[in-house]
Amino acid sequence: MSDRRQFITGAGLAAFTGLGALGVLYGARRTWDMLPSVKAAGFTTIDVSAAQENVLVTEMWRGKPVFILRLPKDAKPASAPNGNDANSYDDKRLLEIAGNKYLVVIGLCTHLGCIPAYFGEEKKFKCACHGGEFSASGEVLKSPPPSPLVIPPFKIDGTKLVLGEQGPEYKKLVADGIAG
Repeated sequence: MSDRRQFITGAGLAAFTGLGALGVLYGARRTWDMLPSVKAAGFTTIDVSAAQENVLVTEMWRGKPVFILRLPKDAKPASAPNGNDANSYDDKRLLEIAGNKYLVVIGLCTHLGCIPAYFGEEKKFKCACHGGEFSASGEVLKSPPPSPLVIPPFKIDGTKLVLGEQGPEYKKLVADGIAG
């Protein structure tokens, strides 16, 4: 074989190998980058200044519904089968934002993950699947739910609520054993 033919064959093989290596590196880089949907799911910012009293707002965060409820001063449930009929407005689970109190919880029943409905006139959540009930502060009023509605990580920024970030208010709830 001539030297020229060996050179052309070697150069062609090197070019082909180089293109293959670039393709592998490009593919690897693409798999390391987070998808836009994953990036967006990390933090969700919600302005609560327009929230109306006793009207449930549902936002999606990481594929789960998050309930945001601005409580009225009289948030006592119409009935409480377990006897816990205290005014929810005074509950430590509530967040205070711009002088108003808000319930912020993941909107999934802690029993089997159903989505409870809010009944504003009764000031409580009811789970249609197995009859569980929660107060307007997310506390269990009627079993079978084993625990209160879950408070997601949050940070308060003025009248905005940033879901997915652990601010000082959330860390205090964790330290008090209320969230986390």
